[in-house]
Amino acid sequence: MKEIFDRTYAILQRLELNTTGVLYGSVGLNILITLLIAVILDFTARKVLVITFAVIAKRSKTTFDDFLVENKTSRYLAHLVPVLFIYKTVPLALRHFAYWEAMFSKAITIFIILLSLWIIRSIFNALRDYLKLQPGYNDKPIDSYIQVVMMFLWIFAVVTIILLLLNTKLTTLLGMFGALSAIILLIFKDTLLGIVASIQVSVNDIVRIGDWITMEKFGADGDVIEINLATVKVRNFDNTTTTIPTYSLISDSFKNWRGMYSSGGRRIKRHILVKTSSVRFIEKDELDNYKKIQLLTSYIEHRQSDIDKFNLVNNADKSLLINGRNLTNLGLFRKYINSYIEKHPGVNKELTIMCRHLQPTEKGIPVEIYVFTSDKRWINYEYIMADIFDHIIAAVPYFKLELFELPSGKNTFTEE
Repeated sequence: MKEIFDRTYAILQRLELNTTGVLYGSVGLNILITLLIAVILDFTARKVLVITFAVIAKRSKTTFDDFLVENKTSRYLAHLVPVLFIYKTVPLALRHFAYWEAMFSKAITIFIILLSLWIIRSIFNALRDYLKLQPGYNDKPIDSYIQVVMMFLWIFAVVTIILLLLNTKLTTLLGMFGALSAIILLIFKDTLLGIVASIQVSVNDIVRIGDWITMEKFGADGDVIEINLATVKVRNFDNTTTTIPTYSLISDSFKNWRGMYSSGGRRIKRHILVKTSSVRFIEKDELDNYKKIQLLTSYIEHRQSDIDKFNLVNNADKSLLINGRNLTNLGLFRKYINSYIEKHPGVNKELTIMCRHLQPTEKGIPVEIYVFTSDKRWINYEYIMADIFDHIIAAVPYFKLELFELPSGKNTFTEE
């Protein structure tokens, strides 16, 4: 290039221009020649690199190079060729203008730094898309990792650009940043909190992509679809999207249902309210009728035998049922619920199966069913739970019990 620039200078001298005209004219021609060659190099590099990358991507078995093509990595690399050419040529083209040479060299250096960051970002984006398809990484917050790395690279790039523009040393710049640290922390508080939160979320495995989380504070109830430096995106079950600040996952409480999915079942913990006034002892002549309930036949026979032996030993006066021991309709109902649940095909028999009383209230006695369904899918879980409670509620009248419910128009009246 030096020979070309010297020739343009010699040609202008032959035109018998003054020294200033020759200098400025040669600089203008040199810049035009440089830009023309740079455009040709850019066009050629783009064609060569884009086609080369596309051919390699089609022939290779891995999908990583396909994502490199999709994220236009080859195009950004192609832009680097003419920029480096300009960077090497500018000192020759502007050798007679030291000030402008220094300014253009700084500008091109800054552009090279920014273009390099753009290339690195496209490679990271391709890596992100590739890892999201891998079974071992598709639930990891890859976006957060990439954003943290890119942030440090941007900080390094900005510091380098400032040092270049101010012609200062790194120690001087660090001293200036130290004096402004309070202001810097205030301005970048959310970013710094996001970095800390992203690291803690990933290291402690608090949330993964695909987890079902519930966070009432932000109205979130659905699957995590994205975790990045600043936010966590949740696709709710009504197909709306909730955005949660990443820092809130370590500063506020939320519910992660991952443990339920990885366990052997999904819990049912629900109760019905039995009217206290409907609970009573069972008369002996009623037992034959209750024995017709197949799930209770064997239990009643063994239980009544034990009760009769106890009352005989303790000489209990059976003229009143309160004396000695007797079966109650609520006790038989609880036993029936336990037996029914144990035989239900949708219940996991290896986990806790329990029917219990809770603290009586002004609305009656809560009878709670505590079991785990084998099928953890939401729709099937709801179906199994409804099936169990449909049967239990329908069975209540067979035990001469009543469920509590608030008065409605059908069971209230006004006196005339």
